[in-house]
Amino acid sequence: MAPSCYKTPMSLEKRSGRDLRVHRPVTMTPGFHRLAEGSVLYSAGGTVVLCTASVDSSVPKFLVGRGKGWLTAEYQMHPRCNPKRRENRDGRRGSIGGRAKEIERLIGRSLRAAIDLDKFGERSITIDCDVLEADGGTRTASVTGGFVAMAMALSKLKVAGSLKSGTVRDQVAAISVGHVDGQYALDLCYAEDSTARVDLNLVGTGREGVVEIQGTAEGEAVPRSDMDGLIDLGMEGVASLCKVQRKALEEAGVDLDDVMS
Repeated sequence: MAPSCYKTPMSLEKRSGRDLRVHRPVTMTPGFHRLAEGSVLYSAGGTVVLCTASVDSSVPKFLVGRGKGWLTAEYQMHPRCNPKRRENRDGRRGSIGGRAKEIERLIGRSLRAAIDLDKFGERSITIDCDVLEADGGTRTASVTGGFVAMAMALSKLKVAGSLKSGTVRDQVAAISVGHVDGQYALDLCYAEDSTARVDLNLVGTGREGVVEIQGTAEGEAVPRSDMDGLIDLGMEGVASLCKVQRKALEEAGVDLDDVMS
């Protein structure tokens, strides 16, 4: 049977076929990778990321005997994720690049904020994020899709009776937001990001908490009021993506409230 998918409605036409204050159309196809404990093919406009969650019955040495679990992430870009093939795969020659390592740490921090590792037992979960097509927002797509893959894996463990209740604290999603052509813009594609006066990545929770903010002004500094406005718009985007996550998990037969209770 082909994996089910859930799509958000198309947004209003304004620039590049969309309203800048609405995130790009998102498609999540849960269960795309048959062998992983949890997986989702996540698409946001022209960005496509395959996120998988793998569970292992061991923990890093620094956690052995402490009765708690661990979550980590890996991120890489497919050689043909851009219009022209990349020279080589990340990590094939020498160490993984600094950008990829920084993104892996962001994904790991973000998803550890969603899970109570003290209730996970001495096991590890690895989130692999492979960017198949890149058009801006690959790190935020990895966080948002990574949560869905993680929730699917945790649901399987709970159904099997090997996971305590309340392992998931809250939903976590991420989105980019910027100041483009004098307007606030949500979920920037590459063309928008390359001309943005401000580029900001926001990781938030379903209960409107903030996990992480990464933001930079290009050239002239921006007023505090603009930064506050961008964060407010970003939180609206996080809330919308949390709804899409829930719908995708429902399509996969996962009751998120049951995993969180």
